[in-house]
Amino acid sequence: MDVRFYHTEPEELKNGKIPVKLLGDSGEVFYEIALDMIREIEKNNRDGKRTVFIVPVGPVGQYPIFVRLVNERRISLKNVWFINMDEYLTDDEKYIDSSSPLSFHGFMDRTVYSKIDPELVMSPDQRIFPDPENVKAVPELIERLGGVDIAFGGIGINGHLAFNEAEDVTAEEFAGRMTRVLSISRETVTANAIGDLNGAIDAMPKKAVTIGIKEILSARKVRLGVFRDWHRSVIRRAVFGERTGAFPVTLAQDHSDAMIYVNANAAKRPF
Repeated sequence: MDVRFYHTEPEELKNGKIPVKLLGDSGEVFYEIALDMIREIEKNNRDGKRTVFIVPVGPVGQYPIFVRLVNERRISLKNVWFINMDEYLTDDEKYIDSSSPLSFHGFMDRTVYSKIDPELVMSPDQRIFPDPENVKAVPELIERLGGVDIAFGGIGINGHLAFNEAEDVTAEEFAGRMTRVLSISRETVTANAIGDLNGAIDAMPKKAVTIGIKEILSARKVRLGVFRDWHRSVIRRAVFGERTGAFPVTLAQDHSDAMIYVNANAAKRPF
């Protein structure tokens, strides 16, 4: 594989196959994502339309900003659906306990839903996670709701979106991957262990349920945020590399309205 793109300068990222917005610190990345959420909801509320988002637990820095703006501006979320990208599973393919610090259910409850004024927050049945016992539920819900307005997320070290782990298959084959249960790759387990458990690889869950790449890229807009040191390489392969299931984010190169927010740190040359 030609990896000369790893030597590109930050400004050259704007010439890639996915639009890139170069920002300052990580706070700017999170603020842009939060503003995208707020603006879309306000617009749809004015038009009497529902809002449907696919949302991550990683990045998460946008949520305190989002919560503050919702409460300050008195923005109703009564016609808003949050569909979380994924969740960790036990070895027998059940949700990990919501009390675990790794639980995405627990994170959303503690950090988002419980922080929003009860008069504004959406009802519990509009706070959706993919179900390991019914993987068709999310695609069917998305169809009933008329599609997803914006899919938000980050990019994993092997290019994964949600837990759509890299596979050595063509872009066309990978593009058909739908919501499913899978084993998490060693690369992802390692990277997440460093960030979440101080390197305790053996304590990390090895399975997850994830929304498919098909559902993510079917959203009308895709907005991704990157900000870590190792994102310097990831962002370059995302925007300059060939489309392939071996680096899933490259499939966003064909999306009609995708954008990656990049902080100054991640924009630096990897080497």
